[in-house]
Amino acid sequence: MSLFFEEWGPILWQGFLETLTMTGITLVISLAIGLPLGVFLTLTRKGGQSENRIAYSILNWVINILRSLPFIILLFLMIPVTRFVVGTTIGIQGVIMPLVVFTAPYIARLMESALLEVDRGVVEAYQAMGISTPKIIWSVVIREARSGIVLGLTIATIGLIGATAMAGLVGAGGLGTIAYQYGFQRFEPTVMYTTIIILIIMVQALQSFGNFLSRRLKKD
Repeated sequence: MSLFFEEWGPILWQGFLETLTMTGITLVISLAIGLPLGVFLTLTRKGGQSENRIAYSILNWVINILRSLPFIILLFLMIPVTRFVVGTTIGIQGVIMPLVVFTAPYIARLMESALLEVDRGVVEAYQAMGISTPKIIWSVVIREARSGIVLGLTIATIGLIGATAMAGLVGAGGLGTIAYQYGFQRFEPTVMYTTIIILIIMVQALQSFGNFLSRRLKKD
């Protein structure tokens, strides 16, 4: 066992760091895109404060299409676009764009669901006081929905970790690349099982933290 970690420990550690890097960068960009889209969906849907059926239908249609594509298909589908925009399709740089396109619509839908859980009466009370819609959204609705938002982001991040593992098929780096190149192609099952265990630990830790934080925010 000690010989295994002496040989593979640095490689696995590097893969772990690359996975965290891909996940972190993608999550920040996707949240910056997905949260406003979720707010827009909430406002423009039927009965929303800024109801616009055409705008809602178009965005809803686009999000549903993107969410219907499995990541591995989206990854290969976007290769020409990624190469044109980023200049490469390998490594962390080459996979961030497909990961964002995969994750942002998912976050937008989760944000919409979380915001819709806020009591309509609370929103109407603030509207009756003459408070502007943007201020109600950012200061009231998002605050009231923060517990659901945290749970939604937890789910999205776990899905994102799985997507980064699949990105290993195109040499994106991370644990997925290690599992594929070393565990599968070089017939090193111990490496494969170790990467699986690391991914399981990451997901369990993230889900536990998300649940804990959501409960704390719900009590406040």
